[in-house]
Parts: sequence; structure tokens; C-alpha cells
Amino acid sequence: MRIIAGEAGSLRLSVPPSITRPTTDRVREAMFSSLGERLIKAEVLDLFAGSGSLGIESLSRGANSALFVDKSSAADKAIEANLRSSRLEGGRFVRRDVLSYLSTIPEEHFDLIFADPPYARDEDTATLLAALLEHEELAKALKPDGLLVLESFAKAPLPDSPLWNVAKEKVYGKTRVSYLTSNS
Repeated sequence: MRIIAGEAGSLRLSVPPSITRPTTDRVREAMFSSLGERLIKAEVLDLFAGSGSLGIESLSRGANSALFVDKSSAADKAIEANLRSSRLEGGRFVRRDVLSYLSTIPEEHFDLIFADPPYARDEDTATLLAALLEHEELAKALKPDGLLVLESFAKAPLPDSPLWNVAKEKVYGKTRVSYLTSNS
């Protein structure tokens, strides 16, 4: 896995062993291509960060900051190594469960929020996805013109939530990428 474009383009990323399903280069390239100028000077939140590829790609393409949230110490180490080798500034890591973090999120607002939770292939992961989309603090953390970019399993329906509008969706193999706007 590598950074696709920008200041750190082509940099190979460290991936935490056996705890992540990293977003493929193809899907990331399509996502970031569609985001275009939204990345310039953006404040980014990368939930279920894993290797940090989404936040680091954002920094590489001109985002001001990226906050990485993941509960894994392996993710913490991988993101720290990736930020160090990329020499990009503006990245910081919070080691916490995502839903727990959202319950106590400070008064920060983000232009872009990336969420790549475990794919909803069973009851537990489907419940996690639904809980994420029902979390009012997540919707409040998004700036009025911001986007939540959510990855999920293409064959599992996206749970309905009164907090979000689907602006657009794209499917890449087994991955659905949904671009959501907040109703709050």
C-alpha cells in the first residue's frame, strides 16, 4: 500500500499486522479523485484509522490536519511510523474505541470525516455500523458543508439514519463508498 499523490506520493505505508483491511489503492485513488479541491486546507478526522492511509493521503494532498482514531496499539505504531516517514505535519493520534471517542469528542469540527469500520458481514459489525450512523456527536463534528466518507461492504445495505443524507455512492468490487452529508 502506498500514498497515491501529493507531497508524499508513492511512499509505501506500514500496515498493522492482521488487524486491518486497508483501503486498496484503487478505491483510495477513486475516493480522493472525487474529493478534489475539498482536501485543500481541510481538517480531517480518520476513524478506524488502521494504517492511517486516508488521513495521510489527505495531508499529502494539502489538508491542514488529520486526527487519527483507532483503539489498536499496532495502529498507533503504524501511523506514527507512516507520519514520520512521510514527513507530513498536522497528524495526531488518539488511541480509543471510535464510539467511545465520539461520546466525548471535544468541540472540534471537520471538513472531512473518513470512517472505515469493519465491514458489516455479521451481526456485531452491522450493529457497529448502525451505531456509528446513529451517533449524534459524529454528525455534530462535521462542518455544515462537510462530508462523511464511509466505506462498507457492498452487499450489505447501509443502515437508515435520520442524521445523514446520501449525497452519492460508488461501488468498487466488495467495497461501497458512501458520501454523506449531515442533517443537523
